[in-house]
Amino acid sequence: MLYLLYWYGAISLVTSVFFFIDKRLAESRSRRIPEKWLHTLELAGGWPGALISSELFRHKRQKSSYMYILYAIVALHVFIWLALMLMKNK
Repeated sequence: MLYLLYWYGAISLVTSVFFFIDKRLAESRSRRIPEKWLHTLELAGGWPGALISSELFRHKRQKSSYMYILYAIVALHVFIWLALMLMKNK
């Protein structure tokens, strides 16, 4: 299970870099990173990086449709972890 924590850390770092780049692209009014790519990274385990980066870079926080999907992804991951922990204890 420890390797999963390393994965979450690595993919969160990648997600944070994508958030940073997308924020800079937004500020310069350049072509942006598609939201589906950001959500894919979050779904792959980068949701901690997305949550931290949205606050740190003040990016995507005001777009409620984006944040609802992010929160749903977080809830899904929490549910899966809880289910795995319950199954392990049986």
